[in-house]
Amino acid sequence: MDFLECYRKAGKIASTVRENAREKNHIGSTMFKICEEIEIEIRKKGAEPAFPVNVSLNEIAAHYTAEPNDPTPVKDGDILKIDIGVHVDGFIADTAVTVCYNPEFDSLVRSSEIALNEALKIAKTGVKSSDIGKVIESSIIKGGFIPIKNLSGHSLEQYTIHAGKSIPNIDTFGSFRLETNHIYAIEPFVTVKNGLGIVHEGKIANIFAIVSRKPTKEKETDEFLNELWNRFRSLPFALRWLLDSHEEKKARELLEKLKKRKNVHAYPVLIEGKGMIVAQSEHTIIPIENIVEVITA
Repeated sequence: MDFLECYRKAGKIASTVRENAREKNHIGSTMFKICEEIEIEIRKKGAEPAFPVNVSLNEIAAHYTAEPNDPTPVKDGDILKIDIGVHVDGFIADTAVTVCYNPEFDSLVRSSEIALNEALKIAKTGVKSSDIGKVIESSIIKGGFIPIKNLSGHSLEQYTIHAGKSIPNIDTFGSFRLETNHIYAIEPFVTVKNGLGIVHEGKIANIFAIVSRKPTKEKETDEFLNELWNRFRSLPFALRWLLDSHEEKKARELLEKLKKRKNVHAYPVLIEGKGMIVAQSEHTIIPIENIVEVITA
């Protein structure tokens, strides 16, 4: 299977899993149950999660995943963003859906979906990323909402979710052109008109990734670091993924050591600046000459 076929397989699985998650009624379910069910489904379909499923409620825009046995429930009236990554041999498809249990925010969710669809209409080889951002921003403002300025889509490469190029959700200076057979995720984040339109880092950080393999010169810690690399490489992971081989207390202790030595980075949750509701939609694309293939459609 060549790399494009790996991407397509990952995209097909991600699409199916996303739509199954969209159709479920999650009210009363816990964050732990939602994450575990989605990740199990990905594995049953012959792939691996590219990152821990993000289950971000209400004003949390991104980067929340379940703690071990996380009891946080989805309540009636919540807005739940489910961000799913799937990889086949390290080739990643990234997609997201917002599930809304509050009719007041149905139009907010729809705004993110419309903005994504408008962006997909122009995304092809040679199109400037700034033009995509301009279309996204224009669509969102037309709907009576505002984009999250400091969140963006991104390029993807093998075992790398954020591969160095950003696709903005606003009209910006500076740009790059989409290239044939390169992989990109487009993901509008939208909030209400009286929101700040900027996210800041929260106190919770429960998604991790290796950023350095420099030995710590502590045997147990280095063995743990090697285990993490062999399992996840540079892809993000969650503490609950480690409990098949480690007691929770020991895994937390070793993670803290690696964080302090800057071998591992923890990603804080991202929260809307005024605590306003955020919606998100996302697809992964491959520009192919004069068309774009949406592998997560």
